[in-house]
Amino acid sequence: MLTGRTILVTGAARGLGRAIAGACAEQGARLVLADIDSAGVQAAASELGARAVTVDLGDPASINALAEDIAAHEGELHGLCNNGAVATNVGGMAFEDIEIDLWDRVHRVNVRGTWLMTRACSAMLRASGSGRVVNVASDTAIWGAPRLLAYTASKGAVMAMTRSLAREMGPDRVGVTCIAPGILTTESTEYVPAARHALYGDGRAVPGPQSAEEVTGTVAFLLSDAALTLTGQTLPVNNGYVFVT
Repeated sequence: MLTGRTILVTGAARGLGRAIAGACAEQGARLVLADIDSAGVQAAASELGARAVTVDLGDPASINALAEDIAAHEGELHGLCNNGAVATNVGGMAFEDIEIDLWDRVHRVNVRGTWLMTRACSAMLRASGSGRVVNVASDTAIWGAPRLLAYTASKGAVMAMTRSLAREMGPDRVGVTCIAPGILTTESTEYVPAARHALYGDGRAVPGPQSAEEVTGTVAFLLSDAALTLTGQTLPVNNGYVFVT
């Protein structure tokens, strides 16, 4: 389904980003993997036959350099998965206790980084004639998770940006969608308190934990040429923890 398409996945060193990269590789994509963890993303790229690039989503110059690097090496880009993010304070911090520096860091990476990465890649995505952007948000922004305000607000912004970007980029047949998973069982979520994992496991329509691999098929489809009709939509890929009407 992705044969002949060049795909960039950010936050690809581990967790959901690594799993998304694996699913795209299985479907024949030409992959560029990016992460601030240089060693981790290089290891992932080596396993998948992809190319690794180090990027700091909090640094506009680093983001622009990544896009320039892809233009020089691949010469094209059909898909961008904005997965890279920070989840600091997941698991319990009252909104009164959030430090301004923490708030700014979360929004600098999760919101500004998503915008800047999409902006940096937009010319290549438009030129492809079938560009796709998949933003990774969180269902915490749908159901309003408590004691998680910095992260929840940042992911709500990602959902809103998805809708606006879909309208701006649609005339060039660039589709922009968003997924909103809940807590997944990956090495990236091992620090999340067991009580929050249990909250999700007990509350899903399909009870129990959810793996990253249960999400990746949806992302691979959204990055494909067939997904344009879903542009602007946020899909809560969370085994039925929340529903959207």
